[in-house]
Amino acid sequence: MLSIDLGPEIEERLRALANRAGKTEAELARELVKYGIEDLGDIAIAEQRLANPGRRLTSEEVRRELGWYGGN
Repeated sequence: MLSIDLGPEIEERLRALANRAGKTEAELARELVKYGIEDLGDIAIAEQRLANPGRRLTSEEVRRELGWYGGN
């Protein structure tokens, strides 16, 4: 079980958003944490790939490798 102090301003924003969404504050907080973790994981992957880029392909090369290129 995790317990965090969000502070009054964030708690009020969470309460208002939960009310508008028809969810409890706990349900909304779980969703926010879940999607926040997923987003942070995606950001970490993107940062790694930007720091260590692999082979870059042109759109034509991608289409050809996927078998989508009929040629002219």
